[in-house]
Amino acid sequence: MSIPLFLTEEERAKQLSSVKISDKPDKMYIIKIKGKAKIPDYIQLRNEDFVLVAYFRADRELKNLEKYGLAGKEEMLAKLIAELPFGKLQLLDL
Repeated sequence: MSIPLFLTEEERAKQLSSVKISDKPDKMYIIKIKGKAKIPDYIQLRNEDFVLVAYFRADRELKNLEKYGLAGKEEMLAKLIAELPFGKLQLLDL
């Protein structure tokens, strides 16, 4: 049996369609990534399977959070981001 070194577009689409990512995960994790030189600091939100859900700059205004089930929690999230240490994955509990 030969294992292909790469997937065709059709095979890739088939595999991606089988992955289920919930719209409103039970648990979400947050991590603050330190930028270097011209690259700014970023925030990652990950679901319970550690799949990247959102990725945004730490110094920008928080908007469109309803997509991640965080509508109305902008102030709490902004405060958490300001206090969050770099590189430490934490359970997002707002």
